[in-house]
Amino acid sequence: MEIRRLRAEERFDASLISHVAFHMRMEDPAKAREESLKETPDDWGAFDGDGRLMAHIINNRFESVLDGEKVLAGGIGGVSTLPEYRGTGAIRGIFEKLLPDAYRRGEVFSALYPFNQAFYRKFGYDTVCPLSVYSMPPEVLRNYRFTGRAVQWKPGDGVEEYLKLFNDFSMSYNLAILRDDERFRRDHFNGLYYRDRKFAYLLKDGEETLAGLIFQDVRHDPAAILRVEDLAWRGRKGFLALLGFLGRFSADYGKIELPVSTGTEMHCLIRSHDEYAVSGVKRPHYMVRPVNAQKFLASLRRGPGRFTVRVRDGLIGENNGVYAVEEGKAVPTDLPADLDVDIRALGVLGVGAIGLEEAALREDVEILGNRETLERVFVRKPIMVSVKY
Repeated sequence: MEIRRLRAEERFDASLISHVAFHMRMEDPAKAREESLKETPDDWGAFDGDGRLMAHIINNRFESVLDGEKVLAGGIGGVSTLPEYRGTGAIRGIFEKLLPDAYRRGEVFSALYPFNQAFYRKFGYDTVCPLSVYSMPPEVLRNYRFTGRAVQWKPGDGVEEYLKLFNDFSMSYNLAILRDDERFRRDHFNGLYYRDRKFAYLLKDGEETLAGLIFQDVRHDPAAILRVEDLAWRGRKGFLALLGFLGRFSADYGKIELPVSTGTEMHCLIRSHDEYAVSGVKRPHYMVRPVNAQKFLASLRRGPGRFTVRVRDGLIGENNGVYAVEEGKAVPTDLPADLDVDIRALGVLGVGAIGLEEAALREDVEILGNRETLERVFVRKPIMVSVKY
C-alpha cells in the first residue's frame, strides 16, 4: 500500500470515493472534474498494489483559538474508503503519515466532525462538546426589548463588519474558527437569501454595533423554526439586544434554536415568565487531538507555578516525553512528571472540555503530584465551534 499526497488530476477520483461513502449524488461529473483541478487542499490517498486509489483524507488548515491565542489547526474531512477496501487499514495508514506531517508543518492541534467517535479515538482524537443548543418559544423573551436599529444584510452588501464582529467574539472561546472574507462568505453568504429563507442582521445603537446573528428559516409542521446558525455580541448590552431582537418573532415562529458556548448557561441568564419552556442540549459532535504537544502545552493559560506532564502518543513520536511548563513555554525535561496523560486526554484537558477532577476518573490520566498547580491550569473553559451546527 502506498500513502502520499494526491496530485491535482487525482482529486476527482478522491471525490468519487466520498460520493460513494457519503451517499451523495453527483449532478454534473464534468463540472465536478473541472472544479477538482482548481482546488488546493492537503488531500492524502492510499493506493493498492495496482495503483488504484482506495481511500482518502483531506486536511484543511485554518487559524483557531486556544486560551485567547491564535494557533494553526488542521481540520480533517472527507475521510472515506471504497467498500471493497474497508478493513484493509487504509485510513490508519493515511493518518500515520498525515499527522506527523502536520506536526512538521506547524499545526498545534487537529479537529474533526466524527461519524463515529470510537473510530477516531484510535488515532488520538477525543470528544468535546463544541456548543450547546437551546430551544425556546419566542414568547419566553417577550420581556426583553431592543430599541436600536436592526440592519439586514442584502446580496451585494459587504461582510467586513460581520467578519470583524464575529472574529472578535471568537477570541473568547476555545476551538473557535477564525475566518477570512472568503471563508465567511462561503459559510454564510453564498446563497439566494429569499429563496433559501436565510437572513443576517447587525444590531446597532446609533453607530455602535452591539450584536450580529445569521439564521435560517426552517419550515416545520405545525410551526416554523428560527434556527440561528451563528451569532456574536459585545458585552451585556449586546447580549440583551440579541434577546430583545429574537423576542420580536413570536408571530412568525413556534421555536427558536440558539447555539451558545458550552460555558454559557442560558437557564441562569434568561429571566422569563416561563423558564421551563427553555431546554438545552450539548452537541458531542466534535473531536480534537494535539498535533504538537509542546506547542499545545505552551499555549495554555496558566497561573503561577511550574508543572510537568508526561505525554504518550502512538502516532506522533516527537510528542512522547516529559515537558516542564511555565511562563508561556514548555520544554523537554528529565524531571519526574506531575501528570501522566495519553494524547487523547491531553486534548480534552487542555481545551477545557473537562477539568482535572473529571480527568482523574479516566484510565489514561494519572495525577502524580503538584495537584494544586494542576487544578489551576486544567479547568473547564468556554468552547464554541458554531458554524452550521
